[in-house]
Amino acid sequence: MTSLSDIRSTFLDYYKRQGHEVVASSPLVPRNDPTLMFTNSGMVQFKNRFTGVEAGDYQRATTSQKCVRAGGKHNDLDNVGYTARHHTFFEMLGNFSFGDYFKKEAIPFAWELLTKDFGIDKSKLLTTVYHTDDEAFELWKKIGVPEDRIIRIATDDNFWRMGPTGPCGPCTEIFYDHGDHIWGGPPGSADEDGDRSLRSGTLFSCKTSSLRTAR
Repeated sequence: MTSLSDIRSTFLDYYKRQGHEVVASSPLVPRNDPTLMFTNSGMVQFKNRFTGVEAGDYQRATTSQKCVRAGGKHNDLDNVGYTARHHTFFEMLGNFSFGDYFKKEAIPFAWELLTKDFGIDKSKLLTTVYHTDDEAFELWKKIGVPEDRIIRIATDDNFWRMGPTGPCGPCTEIFYDHGDHIWGGPPGSADEDGDRSLRSGTLFSCKTSSLRTAR
């Protein structure tokens, strides 16, 4: 069985080959963000980069960020133990672009990582896009995802935002289909809260993308 260490190193090594700086995980208690009690996502340490407050000496970064989700907007605590996919403490694997690349590169990166480096069967994967995001839809088609496995969703499930103000935009996600022996339906369906379809990755149009794995 693939270990957590294998998953982490495969992800970071892949994005390092794509020119990303490997950045260490920041502390669980944010150093300079009074709005959060705990670090709840990989992009927390980069918020000042995305809002233009800080500059850096690299335009691409990749991390394995330790996260806690036990309060606030991203609170998974109430779902822990009731589903197979919610965790309070986990590592979020992320790749970030600070004005360097966008959907045209991020989508093929994610697909190659999952299907080649991780060896996931393409036929088990489906994707979602925000309903008006024709660019992302066409990019998924271009790399070979059948149209019937690219689902347009017109809700906040596919529109990401940090808060009332700040970076935001449509997002696109990749899901793994466990098969009909597990209850649930595809994203956007009445049974989407089941465990059949597991989110494998999210790509955000504010020029950041991330994958998450439990720890």
